[in-house]
Amino acid sequence: MLKHKNSVKAYIRAKELIPGGVNSPVRAFLSVNQTPPFIAKGKGAYITDIDKNRYLDFVQSWGPLIFGHADKDIEKAVIKTVKKGLSFGAPTKIETKLAKAICALFPTVEKIRFVSSGTEAVMSAIRLSRGYTKKDDIVKFRGCYHGHSDSLLVQAGSGAATFGAPSSPGVPKELAKHTLLADYNDIKSVEECFKASDNIACVLIEPIAGNMGLVPADMKFLKDLRDLCDKHKSLLIFDEVMSGFRASLKGAQGFSEVEPDIVTFGKVIGGGMPVGAFGGKKEIMNELSPEGPIYQAGTLSGNPVAMSAGLASLTKILKDKNLYARLGHLSDLLMRGFKEGAEKEGIALQVCARGSMFGFFFNEKEVKNFDDALKSDTKLFASFHKGMLERGFYFACSQFETGFICDAMNEDMIQKTIRAANEVFKEIKK
Repeated sequence: MLKHKNSVKAYIRAKELIPGGVNSPVRAFLSVNQTPPFIAKGKGAYITDIDKNRYLDFVQSWGPLIFGHADKDIEKAVIKTVKKGLSFGAPTKIETKLAKAICALFPTVEKIRFVSSGTEAVMSAIRLSRGYTKKDDIVKFRGCYHGHSDSLLVQAGSGAATFGAPSSPGVPKELAKHTLLADYNDIKSVEECFKASDNIACVLIEPIAGNMGLVPADMKFLKDLRDLCDKHKSLLIFDEVMSGFRASLKGAQGFSEVEPDIVTFGKVIGGGMPVGAFGGKKEIMNELSPEGPIYQAGTLSGNPVAMSAGLASLTKILKDKNLYARLGHLSDLLMRGFKEGAEKEGIALQVCARGSMFGFFFNEKEVKNFDDALKSDTKLFASFHKGMLERGFYFACSQFETGFICDAMNEDMIQKTIRAANEVFKEIKK
């Protein structure tokens, strides 16, 4: 058994000063009934906690670290930039270089604006869509997470189409009512939203959902969404904060011909630094201040340190033509191994992989939407998570999160993970 004495002490102290002891709720490990390891350092595929326990890390800071922890090229770029100054609140050439690299890969992204988080990127994209269309309502999907801005912290009421009600105190009902809820991979529920409102500015979707577990959208569903938005003169927003440069070089758009009007990015484009971005066609993006009337700003937006980390990350990605095939092979191998191991013990397990992203559900049936995901056995997941952590394998501490492969991993690491999972499956069955 691993020792966690120092992490337990650190967690107790943190809770005295920080709500819940964490600065983002899922880190508290509450859903798996454990104390979170406090991390001291990371290198490559591994992280080490303050009790000197070493883990093979399948979280990778929730996605940004496609080349693993403390990558020497990204680290070098950051240190070089830091020596020139952390932030200026003024334009730098490196912003334009990173913008050019992203726009070159996404035909619909002719202009892009950088912000400091995924939440900020989506919030700004929604404001832009409302200002551009001169409409107020938005459609989002149950189980898709787009950050904690007021318009998006809503829950569904009764019926297939409903105006949202706040799912968190502090969100005004008057604001939440402008958000309509639909079911993922269910075009009829979206049609009902358009019947309920003729004032829909945008439809917002994770084309590869990563916050109900990994659940990709059906290709026909995305095409139908595109047609509906065109018919009603609403914008289609792809939230690729997680899947961008993770699922493929072109994110979810590497798997689909559907083109969104606006795309949001984050995680990988910051190489581990706080960053977000949103982009689209010139005619839409030119509505942003100072060119247009729609206001959006940020003191640290496009700061040179984050831009240098992101540019170094994208430069490495573009140089490695086999990167995504290699990462995809490892994620497929891991999920096949989990599936086979669970089946041997008579445990129902659904698995999915998209490029360097993977997910698994302790569920009898394939997961296509949030209702399906909620039928998963979260107690079984908690037992699995604890067993893997004690063996030195660090997975997301929730059944409803996605895992990530990094380039520092290899087949030997994956096979060791599969062998450990087989042991845990056997323990669970007993």
